[in-house]
Amino acid sequence: MLAEIITIGDEILIGQIVDTNSAWMAKQLNAIGVSVKQITSVSDNEDHIIQSLADAEKRADIIFITGGLGPTKDDITKKTLAKYFNMGFRRDEGALEMVRQIFEKYKRPLIDINMQQADVPDGCEVIVNKNGTAPCMWFEQNGKIFVSMPGVPYEMMYLMDDEILPRIKAKFKLPSIIHKTILTANIGESFLAKEIEEIEDGLPRHIKLAYLPKLGQVRLRLSATGENEALLKNEVDNAAKLIIEKIKKFVVVDDDIPLEKAVLNLMKEKGLTLSTAESCTGGYIAHLITQHPGCSSVYWGGAVAYAYELKESILGVKISTLNTFGAVSEETVLEMAEGAILHFKTDYAIAVSGIAGPDGGTGDKPVGTVWIAIASKNKSLAKVFNFSNKRIQNIERSAVSALVMLLNLLKEDQHKE
Repeated sequence: MLAEIITIGDEILIGQIVDTNSAWMAKQLNAIGVSVKQITSVSDNEDHIIQSLADAEKRADIIFITGGLGPTKDDITKKTLAKYFNMGFRRDEGALEMVRQIFEKYKRPLIDINMQQADVPDGCEVIVNKNGTAPCMWFEQNGKIFVSMPGVPYEMMYLMDDEILPRIKAKFKLPSIIHKTILTANIGESFLAKEIEEIEDGLPRHIKLAYLPKLGQVRLRLSATGENEALLKNEVDNAAKLIIEKIKKFVVVDDDIPLEKAVLNLMKEKGLTLSTAESCTGGYIAHLITQHPGCSSVYWGGAVAYAYELKESILGVKISTLNTFGAVSEETVLEMAEGAILHFKTDYAIAVSGIAGPDGGTGDKPVGTVWIAIASKNKSLAKVFNFSNKRIQNIERSAVSALVMLLNLLKEDQHKE
């Protein structure tokens, strides 16, 4: 069963918003055995939309469309679908009642333009949107299914979870798709491929291995498709075990979770606490950590200390250290980490100080120079990194490098127990 996703809206193509809908939908579809063949973003242009629909109909069994269903003139998806399927319009009473309820709930007047949200192509099946005024529309033509949904993420997600996915599962006999992800660090993609080449070459044809590199990390994803879910899972698990055994010193976790979540899980399991002392990363490490529910059992907090005065007053860095070695130095970053341990009373601490750029560099400390320190109550270590002149990339690389350093120290301490 093949699917295609079409997202409609100029705002996506000019970079005003990021298309998160497609990634979420693809993940949900894959989980029920529907493979997404292509994802396409098109402008609010009738000809472009019609061409995309025609192309998708040739390639896929189910076509999912999001966006362009609002009440304003730039929202043309509904009219374009009617033209594509050669349909007229009708006013759907169920959709109209939902529009009325929403406007009554918020005590707003219901004007004609809002009532027109209930006008739909007369050959579609309406799936009522309980979270918004734009209805979901289900079309069937030439053995193909087209599902048009609002582009508002929470409206689309509700419709997919509660209405569309159950319909698809009931309508079709779907294969099983099994994925297994292994997160690695401290090894490059090409070196990793060389290490596991023999295992990869020995995989059966229905199991594929993908390499997903990202700033100091590489995810390995094993994917298998077939009818027998239990057999597939066993095959994938066995392949994963062979890979993990071969590269175990580089394995962070055999789960599809981000690096910071893997660190949090390990620390939570051991009852350990963490604080951060950030300069050039500006709280980005804290952001990565605190986006995960339950992080408070591990992460106690931290400081963003740019100025010398704050490094001294909050973290206890000696002014003599700052004056002699500068903020971007091994000596300063070690005192930042040790100060976080002392003042925030945690088991471990991360400290980062560097020159993120694009300016501010010197001859001996060019843009991209970043010192990172990790401290525990028993040990402190620091390392210098030389990144690029791209500010955002330097911040992200610094965060990943800091988390990898922390993970290595945690593993080292774990082996001593």
